[in-house]
Amino acid sequence: MVFNKFAAFASVDDAARVAVMLLADHKPLSRVWRFAVLQLLDDYSSVLRHQGVEAASRMWSSAPAPTGEVRVDAALAALAEHLARRDGWRVPAWARDPQREAVPWWFVTELRGLHPRALVESPSSFRRRGVFITSDALERV
Repeated sequence: MVFNKFAAFASVDDAARVAVMLLADHKPLSRVWRFAVLQLLDDYSSVLRHQGVEAASRMWSSAPAPTGEVRVDAALAALAEHLARRDGWRVPAWARDPQREAVPWWFVTELRGLHPRALVESPSSFRRRGVFITSDALERV
């Protein structure tokens, strides 16, 4: 998949491929979060809204290729579990893989003063995988 900011992700693997390209281009993890993880969330939300939960859950059915960055792999697994539990579909088996845990931990915000807040506010699916976000990190407009 060629990265095009106007192309929608059809699957979690599309987001992983974009993450690989960003990482290969030495982009910071904050950009990977924004242009891979959050874009995937936006595209999932659109499919959920327009096509329903079954179509949206299919975006997560196949395991994404490893990105080469365990923190990103952990974030994708955490997002899969979070959305499955929130929206009532089965957590995909690949998302339960213990290899998809962030070591070292990843505090998505670069603002160190927000790290204690992220420790407390992260949804359990993220916290268990060592990815820490604030409660508003997944809120979209």
